[in-house]
Amino acid sequence: MMTTLCYIERDDQYLMLHRVKKENDINKDKWIGVGGKFLARESPEECLLREVREETGLTLTSWRFRGLITFIQVDYPTEFMCLYTADGFQGELLDCDEGDLLWVPKEEIGRLTLWQGDRIFLRMLADDAPFFSMKLEYEGEQLIRCLCDGKEMPL
Repeated sequence: MMTTLCYIERDDQYLMLHRVKKENDINKDKWIGVGGKFLARESPEECLLREVREETGLTLTSWRFRGLITFIQVDYPTEFMCLYTADGFQGELLDCDEGDLLWVPKEEIGRLTLWQGDRIFLRMLADDAPFFSMKLEYEGEQLIRCLCDGKEMPL
């Protein structure tokens, strides 16, 4: 499965989605960026732009492809996620049917309920790391292994 995830930036904040509205949601009660699954024949950028528009009402005008994340989790198909940040957009924020959207100061994001692997790649985004490939292996909600550019990372 291929997906996108985007952290939209404004005034040293990220637009975060608190996943509280969708039934049977693997991300239930977690805070994540916005994005979703590719449709047939979509490129990563087409998926990114469509998903951001659908979930937020915003049209991105400036974005950057930051990394490729491979998620491995028991009982779920492997997911390849294209990770983006965006610093330009137009439009008005709308209500999202998947959760609550909130602008969160970057220094406060660590206090939110996040996936453990998200904490690792959010740190890399904060450090302005060059493009990276990361593999995150989970057992349930527990991160058991992280590789970045093929090298083991401490959890």
